[in-house]
Formats: sequence, structure tokens, C-alpha cells
Amino acid sequence: MSRTALAPRPTRQRPASRTAPAGDAALDLASPGRGGRRPDRAAAAPANATERIVAAITAAIVERRLMPGTKLAEQKIADIFQVSRTLVRQALNQLSRDKLVTLEPARGAFVAQPSVEEARQVFEVRQMLESAMIQRLAATITPAQVAELREHLQAELAAVQRTDVPGRTHLLADFHVVLARMLGNEVLAEMLHDLVSRSSLISLMYQSSLSAEQSQAEHVAIVDALERADARAATRLMLDHLDSVEHNLRLRPRVDDLAAALRPGARNP
Repeated sequence: MSRTALAPRPTRQRPASRTAPAGDAALDLASPGRGGRRPDRAAAAPANATERIVAAITAAIVERRLMPGTKLAEQKIADIFQVSRTLVRQALNQLSRDKLVTLEPARGAFVAQPSVEEARQVFEVRQMLESAMIQRLAATITPAQVAELREHLQAELAAVQRTDVPGRTHLLADFHVVLARMLGNEVLAEMLHDLVSRSSLISLMYQSSLSAEQSQAEHVAIVDALERADARAATRLMLDHLDSVEHNLRLRPRVDDLAAALRPGARNP
């Protein structure tokens, strides 16, 4: 799960600094392989429009096209999707409940900027959920499911090798949701989808130099253990993987004080 990361699920906080407003390209679902499609220019049914906007913004965050703190202008999004601002507002409210967007009175909507404490809590919950998930899956996984995972690993590797950052980010994160769905528990899959999306946003803010190659190799080791039905090894490898991702995030202040920040030769930790 790289700097972790997934295909948007259609049904589904005060920025320290502002980045440039999102352009049309950032919200364009250009790649069907990443779980999306380009928004139709014809008027969409209201029930679908809100879901498409939620999916587009989620994908843009996960695939690193929208950065934390980016302003999400209602009218601009309405123009992109050819819908009313009311539907856009509904989508932004849903994303706010999912903790991917922050709504500020009199200022509007912004891509969320998770705190360090929130980041730690997200990974703590993931460790609890995914350790139990992988242990159970090791006892039930079928040869067909192993084959499916091997195909996913090949797609991850190809994306890593061609330096396809959005593609590898999506695939490496989606790996965890694929595992959850193999248990046939859609509630678990939805919970993990939301947590992985938030992990992707956290990685945008705090990631350091953890390589996609390392995450992909760790996924291979997890699947190898699952294929052997080795629940203990699979659980240990999953926990080590999540520990590795969290450890390689910079979850501490970059500077202690102004003097330290302005000292000649000062560098980021």
C-alpha cells in the first residue's frame, strides 16, 4: 500500500497553507482502470451526479492530483460536471463526513489537512482491522483468490516500473480493499476503503522517501504467506508493512521554533 492508497467507492481541517485551486484536470476521471470515467457533459440524474462528484474528488485526492489545502470552488465544480451548486454542496458535505474535505464558514470547502494525532489514530485503527482481516483470510483464501492477487501484484509492479505515480498509488492502496472484499464482508471493505482514502491524504502531507518499490515488495510477501495459509506470517507481515508506512511519515513538527527554521544550513527532519 504505498504512501498508501484505491478505486473510489461512488457512495461515498483548516489548512495551514493554500495551494492553487483545482483545475478541471484534477477532477477529471480520465482512467477507467482507476475506477472512474470522464464526467458526462449531458445533465446527469441528480442521484448519480452527487455520487460522481464524490468519486471524482476522492480519486483526485488518492491519486495525488488534489493536494491538502486546495480550495474546492462550488461553482467551478458545478461547471465541470454540468450540475447545480446544490448537488455540489451535497457532495462536499458527504466528503466532509468522510474527513476528506473541510468546510469553513464564509470561506468554503478545502481538501482536508489531517493533524498528526489524526494520522496516528488512522494507522492504529488500520492495524487493528487489517491484522484480524489477514488472519481470517489466511484460513479461507482460495487458489482463485490467490491468482487474482497475483494479477493485482503484476499491475502494481508494472505501474511502479513505468513510474506511473497516480496508477501505482491507486493500486498499492487498493490492494488492502481487495483483501477485505475477499472475505465477503462489504461493511469491512467500505470501512477500509474510507481509512485507506484518509491514509492517502495523510501521505500527501507527511510522506518521506518510502519507496513504492518497497511497498510493492511487502505486498508480494503478504500474498506469499497467504498462499501458504500461514496466518501467523501473513499477520506479522501486514503489521510490519503498516508500521513501515507509518514510520516513514514525518509525524512530527518539521522545526521546533523560528530560530531553528532560519538557522543557516537548517534542513527538514
